[in-house]
Amino acid sequence: MIHGPRLENAALAAPLVLFLLALLGFPTLLDIVYSLSEVRFETLRAPNFIGLGNFAAVLTDPEFWQASWFSLKFATLTAGAECLLGLALAIYLAPLLRRHPWLLAILIMPMIVAPAMMGLMYRLVLHEFIGPLPHYLLSWFGDSPGFLTADNVFLTIFVIETLQWTPFALLLFHMAYEAIPGDIREAASVDGTRSWRMLTRIELPLMAPTLAIAFFVRFIDGFRVFDNIWVLTGTGPGGSTTSLSIYIYVTFFRSGDIGKAVAASVILFAAAFAMLWLAARQLRREDA
Repeated sequence: MIHGPRLENAALAAPLVLFLLALLGFPTLLDIVYSLSEVRFETLRAPNFIGLGNFAAVLTDPEFWQASWFSLKFATLTAGAECLLGLALAIYLAPLLRRHPWLLAILIMPMIVAPAMMGLMYRLVLHEFIGPLPHYLLSWFGDSPGFLTADNVFLTIFVIETLQWTPFALLLFHMAYEAIPGDIREAASVDGTRSWRMLTRIELPLMAPTLAIAFFVRFIDGFRVFDNIWVLTGTGPGGSTTSLSIYIYVTFFRSGDIGKAVAASVILFAAAFAMLWLAARQLRREDA
């Protein structure tokens, strides 16, 4: 029998568990059924069970692996750039933000804009025929790069994503930097510790958990990116900007291959769950 705190914990967790089962249980069961069936819009109510055929079709599809590589590369590079820029800005602007905290509200404004709106805005700004940036570059310098061509599109979306979400890292790192006790810095200063050594040996190790969390959050968000890239470039020249989310969307709505699309989403969910589990396990080890 369950007694004491365990019974109390189970009672407290029961409403949340029941809510999650009611909210996610049926869609999850339906996804599993569709992922194991041949189903299109015409046969949505009568799927034909084919076992693991959809998973085999996904795993042997070169476009799936191209989308997986794009998502992994995009997520790693953007998360790393956002964290590096956010950390540099948080440390460099710390004295100014202490005197004028309201400046932080201005600095985080880009991340308030909906990603789809950000993609639409840059689509208009960078359009080679009507965009103001190519127009002025052509007028002033006699030439303008094709920002959305196959050669430059990845760099373009990388810069756009980094500019929009660096404020998120800045906000986290600023809070972590300001949370470092002042007496630690004073004691280090009294011992003659210089600024660079204080940063690398004292401040950054204290901020390490926040750095790891920020990178992980931004990696997950970059890995599942959809709306801003879809609005800006779609699948891109030759499918060069097809993320896993875009691959699933195109397979589902354009190709109408619902079973294959759902199987790809199950694989994506399994990969995300594995990463979350590994991250949680690592955090538990560090706490221990």
